[in-house]
Amino acid sequence: MHQPVKKYLPFMGVKLPDRQWPNKKITAPPIWCSVDLRDGNQALVTPMQLEEKLLLFKTLVDIGFKEIEVGFPSASETEYEILRTLIEKNYIPDDVTIQVLVQARPKLIKKTFEAVQGAKNVIIHFYNSTSALQRKIVFNKGKDGITAIAVEGAKLIKQLTEEEVAKSGMHIRYEYSPESFTGTEMDYAIEICDAVLDALGATKENPVILNLPSTVEMSTPNTYADQIEYCCRALKKDGRSIISIHPHNDRGTGVAATELAIMAGADRVEGTLFGNGERTGNVDIVNVALNMYTHNVDPKLDFSHINHIKDVCEQVTKMPIDDRHPYAGKLVFTAFSGSHQDAVRKGLAYMADTNTPYWEVPYLPINPADINREYEPVIRINSQSGKGGAAFVMEQTVGYRLPKAMQVEFGKVVKDAADNYGDELSSTKIVSIFNKEYVDYKGIYALKKHKISEEQPDHEGGEARTTFEGNVEVRGKDTYITGHGNGPIDAFFNALQTIGVKGYEFIDYHEHAISQGSNSKAIAYIELKRPDGEHVFGVGINPNINTTSLLGVVNAMNRSLKNA
Repeated sequence: MHQPVKKYLPFMGVKLPDRQWPNKKITAPPIWCSVDLRDGNQALVTPMQLEEKLLLFKTLVDIGFKEIEVGFPSASETEYEILRTLIEKNYIPDDVTIQVLVQARPKLIKKTFEAVQGAKNVIIHFYNSTSALQRKIVFNKGKDGITAIAVEGAKLIKQLTEEEVAKSGMHIRYEYSPESFTGTEMDYAIEICDAVLDALGATKENPVILNLPSTVEMSTPNTYADQIEYCCRALKKDGRSIISIHPHNDRGTGVAATELAIMAGADRVEGTLFGNGERTGNVDIVNVALNMYTHNVDPKLDFSHINHIKDVCEQVTKMPIDDRHPYAGKLVFTAFSGSHQDAVRKGLAYMADTNTPYWEVPYLPINPADINREYEPVIRINSQSGKGGAAFVMEQTVGYRLPKAMQVEFGKVVKDAADNYGDELSSTKIVSIFNKEYVDYKGIYALKKHKISEEQPDHEGGEARTTFEGNVEVRGKDTYITGHGNGPIDAFFNALQTIGVKGYEFIDYHEHAISQGSNSKAIAYIELKRPDGEHVFGVGINPNINTTSLLGVVNAMNRSLKNA
């Protein structure tokens, strides 16, 4: 690929040596405005129809948006009719302001005022493009000509507003966007915005929203923050403006640019759910809002049912949400890496053991339950996974708490299965592998009818003696054996020696209940050292705790003789 040194001009930022935004923190949410129904809709291969727009509008209201840009009613009859339906069918709550977009052109402005008849709260959002490139190529006008377009539009909007308010009492607010702001000289952006504020009669009591969009994201996020701080210093000093931003994502840094712009003084953010929008999209409001949430800032938007919101968006836009979306993606609360799995499992155990009031789980910056996601898919298994992941799945799925030493052995079993399978292993598959390898495995030995009895010591300080007697099947043939020891396992080992089973050493034993009530069962994990010095594990499950341990011993010996 040829280097583009001579083809592209590097972006020139503003000079702001005393910038203050790097030292700021986001401590409160901005005013949010959803532009899903307009900017997000015009970016779709198949634009939303009425029912889809109504469903999305209701979803936005339920999330908590108080300002919603519903369309561009002067652009088409469909847009006009959708807006009329929202108003005439009373879909708009009294505490929600609808926003309508219009170019600063007289005919379109008049059509827009017709479209909002009967609404209670309206933002008339008008714009014209101001960038040097647009002035040169699209409009062939100088700065004075571009300013005149904006000012004449503002004057007409003010006149129509006064007429409408006198007639109906409608609450109308103004918003102006110098479109392509990021490609506009900052001093000229301030000049044209001031001219519009004057034409609209903006005051501290009735401020105008000045929307400074990165219509095309042209620079690194810190440069956009510099631009916003530079303009905020000039445009917010008299209190007659609210600084809004409308970031796009052409460089893939829309979320970062938004966060830095808020730190730089922006009061308001326009964006879409999951970043739908022209080209690479608008800023993703879900992402920005939940980022705030993870820093203990209430975003004043409710994404607690993120899967439902995702389903609605996919339904109306006919576009899938990426599996790696930071909060809604199918795989974002999933760990495949073994070290990640182990850290997540330990973090969840720490939370349960300590009752800490804080969310402290490595690799999970948000509690999935806070947005109604499930813990079950947090750890998933493929050939990259480690021992801790398989153990976590077993505990979460069937309640088996494998001893740490056994996790290594079972992890290798699962890893080998994943290598052979060539894909992710589901929790059901992992449990099946465990049962096949341990619980259901049949080998040389099988424990049949048996009895455990204990004799109390005949003198104080003496040890109780345990006796095993019963039948063990050896290669299909029943054999009666008996043995004594200081406990059931020791007695069983000694009984087995009478039929030539020697050289095994008992190492460790763990057991716990796996169900409750009258049908409760226990599971035992037995670790033995084989005659060759290698360690092997066995599992037994039974309502009787003594039988459980003996079954574990048999399973361990059978597994050690797999290839014998």
